[in-house]
Amino acid sequence: MAKKIPLRQCVGCGEMKSKKEMMRVLKTPEETIVLDKTGKKNGRGAYLCVEKECLLKARKNKGLERSFKMSIPNEVYDSLEKEFDEENG
Repeated sequence: MAKKIPLRQCVGCGEMKSKKEMMRVLKTPEETIVLDKTGKKNGRGAYLCVEKECLLKARKNKGLERSFKMSIPNEVYDSLEKEFDEENG
């Protein structure tokens, strides 16, 4: 039987994709928001397509705010965008 691929929904565009195709944004127990490159850190995760467009959409439609049930300051989005750019050259 084929192994079930865990799908996650992008908080930017709303598309369902496999975890491997996505980036995990993490809310740590200390309430900080970081990119979780390994996908294995502890905390509440939200997923984004590996496209900056989706990060920008999530910022606009407050996708991360909804996922984490908290308000997210602009600096957090700015640092996520910076990490995103570094990650994707």
